[in-house]
Amino acid sequence: MIIAREKRRNNIAEYVLYMWQIEDLIRANELNMQRLRATVIAQYRQDTKTTAEIDRWYAELVEMMLTEGVRKQGHINIVRIAIMQMEEIHSRLMADPKEMIYQGLYYQVLPAIVQLRAKSAGSNTGEIETCLTAIYGLLTLRLQKKEVSEETLASIKQMSTLLSVLSEKFAAREEGTDEALL
Repeated sequence: MIIAREKRRNNIAEYVLYMWQIEDLIRANELNMQRLRATVIAQYRQDTKTTAEIDRWYAELVEMMLTEGVRKQGHINIVRIAIMQMEEIHSRLMADPKEMIYQGLYYQVLPAIVQLRAKSAGSNTGEIETCLTAIYGLLTLRLQKKEVSEETLASIKQMSTLLSVLSEKFAAREEGTDEALL
């Protein structure tokens, strides 16, 4: 909750990746609050009030996952909305002739995006979600201590750079400091 709030404010891409990790953590605990309290919430080591807030946050996420039908897979609406907002800002940046740096980063990443989307035929995900999925996949592979090719790492680095710039633009829009994106 504390980390999610901070990431949401400062780096929307990191927020989405963090929330995907939290969703998977909740699934690993079978959406069971008792297990979450024992294996996750107890690890926070916060004062009673903060621990109660964290507990409530996890309980709300569990409820969302159950209500929204994402018990086994998929993402809760608050995360999907964040991704849609990122996709919208991406589209605006691509249409803005003043955003040549962002567009250049995008065109560097585009071949990898096309390749990933071809591998997931039938998937109707946007380009930004494809980048997020690739980065999350890398994080998962690293947790499993699996080898990752240099080519994949280079593509992921480019995607990370694109998402970093997009996150900066997102934050500027949220703060009201980028009039082109308001």
